[in-house]
Amino acid sequence: MKEKFSFWLLPETKAMVEENYSKDCCQNQSEFVEKAIRFYSGYINATRYSEYLPKTLSAILEGSLGQFGDRIGRLLFKTAVEQGICNHLLAADSDLDYDTLDKLRAKVVNDVKRTNGQITFKEALKFQKEL
Repeated sequence: MKEKFSFWLLPETKAMVEENYSKDCCQNQSEFVEKAIRFYSGYINATRYSEYLPKTLSAILEGSLGQFGDRIGRLLFKTAVEQGICNHLLAADSDLDYDTLDKLRAKVVNDVKRTNGQITFKEALKFQKEL
């Protein structure tokens, strides 16, 4: 249950409350002041308990990043399977020798480094048609 309190504010501070309470979607100025006090109290406690906050943030980030890493890992696995299927299909229908494959691999490694992996099918087709 809320209680009513009286306190003094500088005119500039009151003007800040009047100007900003609606920007924060507060229904009234009291709600804004209460949120501001809670925020500032949290800030003070965070600096006082600096050992606690990094551990808490670390645990939250590890959980979130762990889930993200698991998801990326599953997506990379699926992509690798699809790429493997494409490789087998191309190898079954290709008369490419090992020496040419090694030269192509070296060219593609250089292209990937040069373009940061932004190689398009159109560029590869153009190169192959020029051979």
